[in-house]
Amino acid sequence: MTVKTKNIIGWILSGIIGLMLIASAADKISASAHALQMGASFGLTANTYSVLGIIEILSVVLFLFPRTGILGILLLSSYLGGAIATHLQHQQNIIFPMAIEALVWITAVIRFPELATRMRNNKSKSNQL
Repeated sequence: MTVKTKNIIGWILSGIIGLMLIASAADKISASAHALQMGASFGLTANTYSVLGIIEILSVVLFLFPRTGILGILLLSSYLGGAIATHLQHQQNIIFPMAIEALVWITAVIRFPELATRMRNNKSKSNQL
């Protein structure tokens, strides 16, 4: 696969992730009936759920900009890990947040080849000091 093809795939996947998560965040911030019901099922107030929406949007924006993409990946991964834990705590299905997190990391490896290189490298830099 050429570098150009990888870039195109990476940006398409980034766009899909961005649209999904921004829609989710907008739902939380706008305090729609669905969002309020979900927040209540987790024991969260409307204000707390709105703050989560703002955190979600900020994480997505950082993820989409190449210069801050890796920070965005870490923040999205943490956010989605919290979503998985919350779903588990309240006996709800975890497939959706797990699938999104997997898609975030697949996209990250495609967009940022240095991540793939680092994950494949078995030698620790601290052992070489």
